[in-house]
Amino acid sequence: MRINANWYRAPAPLGVRGRARRFAENRTYMYVYDEYDQRIIEDRVKQFRDQTRRYLAGELSEEEFRPLRLQNGLYVQRFAPMLRVAVPYGQLTSRQTRMMAKIARDFDKGYAHIS
Repeated sequence: MRINANWYRAPAPLGVRGRARRFAENRTYMYVYDEYDQRIIEDRVKQFRDQTRRYLAGELSEEEFRPLRLQNGLYVQRFAPMLRVAVPYGQLTSRQTRMMAKIARDFDKGYAHIS
């Protein structure tokens, strides 16, 4: 995937900060989360964990939980749940890709659909 070398000069989406890092070997750019971004992610994970706990404890009904799980990328399909993972700018490091593979092995059937 080739990325326009000037993409990082465009304004970032609302609430998004961070920096771009240049990889000299292929001249592509990748978004790198800073501490601010990390706090936002950790807060969202904590919030969804609590919402899921409340649903499993019966404190939230299916109708109340549905928009919360959909907002966080958790879909219940016919035969199994599916988790949508957002990939900033469509690029993963090899370390991130290996972690996705580990999650697929540990929590599913050992494969993932990536598009």
